[in-house]
Amino acid sequence: MNFEEDLESLESAEDFLDYFKLEYDPKVVHVNRLHILQRFHNYLNQGAETMPEDEEAKHAVYKRLMEQAYQDFVVSDALTEKVFKVFHMHEPQTTFVPIEGLFKK
Repeated sequence: MNFEEDLESLESAEDFLDYFKLEYDPKVVHVNRLHILQRFHNYLNQGAETMPEDEEAKHAVYKRLMEQAYQDFVVSDALTEKVFKVFHMHEPQTTFVPIEGLFKK
């Protein structure tokens, strides 16, 4: 298996952390697993243009970014980090419908 195939077989935050041989607190991961994975994904997207081609170098970058994503939630929490769009919505969204639009069939 190569690095890309290995990644395709990983499903959970724990899978990624174990694959990269990173130590983690299961309690932190249990509460924040989706946030950690989304943050990892965001970090990968931010660095996509500068990602090395060499598998060993790429592995090192992925490992560093996974560690960073996990650590974000060790020192903070989901509400503070605001990974998902829903956390960025400060007030309800409104839509304007003209009164004429209410009576159209």
